[in-house]
Amino acid sequence: MKFGINVPNFGYFGDIALLTEIAGEVEDAGWGGFFIWDHMLVFDNEGMTDFVDPWIALAAIALSTRKIRLGPLITPIPRRRPWKLARETVSLDHLSKGRLIVGFGIGAPPQREYEAFGEESDARIRAEKLDEGLKILTGLWSGEEFSHDGVHYQLDEMIFLPRPMQRPRIPIWIGGGWPHQTPFKRAALYDGVAPVNSRWPEKFLPHHLKDILKIIEDERGSLNDYDIVVCGETSGEGTGQDAEIISSWQESGVTWFLEDIHGLRAEWNVLRERIKKGPPQV
Repeated sequence: MKFGINVPNFGYFGDIALLTEIAGEVEDAGWGGFFIWDHMLVFDNEGMTDFVDPWIALAAIALSTRKIRLGPLITPIPRRRPWKLARETVSLDHLSKGRLIVGFGIGAPPQREYEAFGEESDARIRAEKLDEGLKILTGLWSGEEFSHDGVHYQLDEMIFLPRPMQRPRIPIWIGGGWPHQTPFKRAALYDGVAPVNSRWPEKFLPHHLKDILKIIEDERGSLNDYDIVVCGETSGEGTGQDAEIISSWQESGVTWFLEDIHGLRAEWNVLRERIKKGPPQV
């Protein structure tokens, strides 16, 4: 199992200089990855706080680190231009020397991430745009002639160069909310899954994962070379509780455990100390 840090792109972390500094601490503490949420608004005006663009932040992080994997978790393709995203992802993959992992989904909450900007928020349409966007991304990454004639996007025949540094492609993790099933059928087509409980703040638990992996395995035929990503909280102090948490996820097939670091959990000084303690000592 690999361990990483997962942070919002707002609040304490709405500061690109601080994110870059934290990334160095993440690497020095022995974590294997640093992942950033990708939200545009989220809150009503009364709860507004500082935000940072995660893609600009990831570029800075790529330059300030050497080993850790990095990426957005989760970027909503339906509110992006897929061809612009193709350029950004390939550029960041080369900048990081092949350390990028991309997490994609439909995005939430729809009212603040879509409707507030006059964009389509219907879940079915967002899902269609996600599927088309993924086809466009992987097609443009191929470095070969590619065209697309879909419901939401149309591309003339073209070639995008350079190709990503990673082969056969930049790893794609698909996000989705349990107990919905469609996101996990989609996830089976790519390189990993990053599920959450759609009934937030209810927690996502190992028995939920069992049902999800059955869906994915039925679609793929195997879970070999496939990433299963969950988020949670540990103390980093080698406690029995930490061991129990990690053991339960490991037995469920998890390949990446991401430590949730955000303002609802604790004050910034406490969060920073958790990062510096490194991965769970189990």
